[in-house]
Amino acid sequence: MQEIRQPSLDVGEPEEAPRGRAWLPHGFRLETHSHVDGQLVYAASGILATTTERGTWVAPAHRVTWTPPGFEHSHRFYGNTDARLLTIPAHECGDLAAHPSVFAVSPLLREALLALTGRNWRSLDAENRLRAVVIDELVETPEQSLHLPEPRDDRLRVVTDLLRADPGQNTTLAELGRAAGASERTLSRLFQTDLGMSFQRWRTILRIHHALVHLTDGQSVTDTAIACGWSNPSTFIEAFTAVVGQTPGRYQADLHHHAS
Repeated sequence: MQEIRQPSLDVGEPEEAPRGRAWLPHGFRLETHSHVDGQLVYAASGILATTTERGTWVAPAHRVTWTPPGFEHSHRFYGNTDARLLTIPAHECGDLAAHPSVFAVSPLLREALLALTGRNWRSLDAENRLRAVVIDELVETPEQSLHLPEPRDDRLRVVTDLLRADPGQNTTLAELGRAAGASERTLSRLFQTDLGMSFQRWRTILRIHHALVHLTDGQSVTDTAIACGWSNPSTFIEAFTAVVGQTPGRYQADLHHHAS
């Protein structure tokens, strides 16, 4: 895996209109850092995972991640990723979410992001107008967050670490509790109070995160379902569609379309 300390996306001139684009290999990681301004990162192809102390947000090619000013975060890219980075000056961030988020990318938002991070230079006024379009689109778009929250409780952290090590395992919460030194009832309560979701929901989102990586890597829907812990493809397709908003097959078709 390649690592660098600060983002090295190709930042051009002028400084008032920051732009960035880079093709990044599978597994490329940007180490923990922060910005005085806000930052949008869009994977025009591939997958982006953004991690903060609050957890991990995953954005496939039809979503964009938003990190407000001052949040420490890291990025990891899966697949051969066409990564686009757009800085939003701090004074323009007031109407945007005050916490890291993931948003759906409308056709208009996609084209504006591609234009702002492309090779064709525009006047500063034109850049500002396009950035205003991006902000307006984000303000009007509901969050579609594939967010996997990070636990604070030590017992819960043991459980989530075991699940992360093998997302496809079908170990019950009671069995995981024995490794964590906590009862099933206690852990069930902690998932709700500490993470805001049930054990099953947390594990499903974890598996979806891994499924996105498998699908991006070109694996079949059936192989992905089995590798990520589903007993049959139909159940996987139903869960994937409920979380991601499209079927695994449609997701892979969109990947090929965006890549072309």
